[in-house]
Amino acid sequence: MEFADKYGPWALVAGASDGVGAAMADELARRGLNVVLLARRQTVLDEVAAGIAARTGVQTRTLAIDLAAPGAAAEVTKATEGLDIGFLVYCAGADPHFAPFLTSPIADAESMVQRNCVVPMQLCHHYARPMVDKGRGGIVIFGSGAGFAGGPNMVAYGASKAFDMVFAEALWTELHDKGIDVLGLILGKTDTPALRKLEHERGQIDSPDQVPPGAAAVAEVVAAAFANLTDGPTCLVGPEIQAAAQLMASVSRNDAVRFIAQAVTAAMG
Repeated sequence: MEFADKYGPWALVAGASDGVGAAMADELARRGLNVVLLARRQTVLDEVAAGIAARTGVQTRTLAIDLAAPGAAAEVTKATEGLDIGFLVYCAGADPHFAPFLTSPIADAESMVQRNCVVPMQLCHHYARPMVDKGRGGIVIFGSGAGFAGGPNMVAYGASKAFDMVFAEALWTELHDKGIDVLGLILGKTDTPALRKLEHERGQIDSPDQVPPGAAAVAEVVAAAFANLTDGPTCLVGPEIQAAAQLMASVSRNDAVRFIAQAVTAAMG
């Protein structure tokens, strides 16, 4: 079966304004799917959509919705009513702060849980039902090595990414034999605009135009997603995150947490 026949005719990509999300949307369009681009910034979404349409000729739609806001998932499902969504990508949810838990308002952590846990769960519940009815479809949920064990400055973020990883794995156990490909894509350090901004603010790189040392290229992440789409439930992207996972599996939970804490302290100088 052709890719577009199996996963089309529409894909919904959350977090599609830049970085990995925009690249995923572009590749889905290149493979023949129409794409709904979902993120907060309308102007940026319009630019991404125009580029995709010009390069591939597919139909595009944009949804400027803050996924951390209450009722966000209902707003998304209402806006896509009538579209046959056969592929869902959820890669929203970077942590722009990287600060100790008690130095930030609790609302920041609550928003993180809403955006990274509640909304992807709601969207999967909504869009997977018609996929099961058709016996075909795909879901890719982006996770992070931060979810392997707890670490400083990412208390809510790491916990939310642990949720994403286990949620994708559990969803795979229920849906893979119904024709739905579910993949949890676990990333390490990745060269995104969000990471460049963060490392520049922390003085780790000289300019937001500089590639952070050790960061995987976005193209590598996208290639891994499509190469492993039918081999779920989990794909660890790149040798560094694979080595980290092996290390975490070889030590106790307590030692894993200590290792993460030491690594974060060393990275911050």
